Amino acid sequence: MSAPRKLRVAVLFGGRSAEHEISLLSARNVVEALDRDRFEPVLIGIDKAGRWLLQEEALLLGASRDPRLARLNQSAPDVALLAHPSPAGEAALTVGGTSQAIDVVFPVLHGPMGEDGSVQGLLELAGVPYVGSGVLGSAVGMDKDVMKRLLAQDELPLVPYETVRRLAWERDPSEVLARCERLALPLFVKPANLGSSVGVTKVKTYEALAEAISVAFEYDTKIVVEQGVEGAREIECAVLGDEEPIVSIPGEIVVDHPDGFYSYAAKYIDERGVTTRVPADLTDAETRAVQLLALRTFRVLEASGLARIDLFMSKSGEVYVNEINTLPGFTSISMYPKLWEATGIPPRELVARLIDLALARAERRRKLRTST
Repeated sequence: MSAPRKLRVAVLFGGRSAEHEISLLSARNVVEALDRDRFEPVLIGIDKAGRWLLQEEALLLGASRDPRLARLNQSAPDVALLAHPSPAGEAALTVGGTSQAIDVVFPVLHGPMGEDGSVQGLLELAGVPYVGSGVLGSAVGMDKDVMKRLLAQDELPLVPYETVRRLAWERDPSEVLARCERLALPLFVKPANLGSSVGVTKVKTYEALAEAISVAFEYDTKIVVEQGVEGAREIECAVLGDEEPIVSIPGEIVVDHPDGFYSYAAKYIDERGVTTRVPADLTDAETRAVQLLALRTFRVLEASGLARIDLFMSKSGEVYVNEINTLPGFTSISMYPKLWEATGIPPRELVARLIDLALARAERRRKLRTST
């Protein structure tokens, strides 16, 4: 009896975002975790101009783990995604004019043009099963302003914040500053549609606020200014599943970096920038509270497949939702795979479960009627 055919998994990484290099590091770990008895990887890097390029596994796995040195092979063959599945129902790529069937796409893309519903919409139109949240969940999870409005509507606890659009800032910066200065220091100024702490500034004085706003607007046309929780603990939970999601044990991020918060440099550059505690030092009641809040956030924001929920816990024990990451990092230091491994799901099983969830969701959608 012949062995079952391996599923061809197109791992999609890079992208047109300031988180391009982090995506390369995440893809490396996803590819390393693929069970080669079940899956055959097809590696596709998206460069910063938006070109899809076939990448070599040896090059990806042998690349530097420093994001400042991570690069795609720009001379690789171009890849295109066919606009519709084959008569047999398989999705396909063309590489150098030759068609190659694929079974599922694993997007390992962070930030705009990858995590925000853009690629998810493309894959939906092409009829390709894919890992992670759909168009809606991806879009609202990426936009910190819309995300907060949906969470507030469902009465989930949030820190006070202001949303600022570039036009309002250009027309009347004094009015914007007056609004933001109603928030208590310290403040965190963030692009609304980026992750990995790109463009984020911790503001300790109101005099420094204008410069921080200008920095954030270099990355987005909409930003959020959030009131910090003095002395807050940063707690994270990983969620896995679709209609019946499960949640990991909580972990904690302890920042030891001079930036004073979980900045890009603290995450990815300084090896001693943070300490992760898995599991977090919480009581049973506190653990249940943050896990339930993580699951509620996942459901309210229409997430699917995977997500990391970031929370704050004040000194008095109050818990606030910070944000959701619908395509969380998979780097060697990322909390999402760490939390699941500590919960009892190692990386190989985790990646396999995510692919199985994607295929099951696609099968459910295929059974829906498309005509009356």
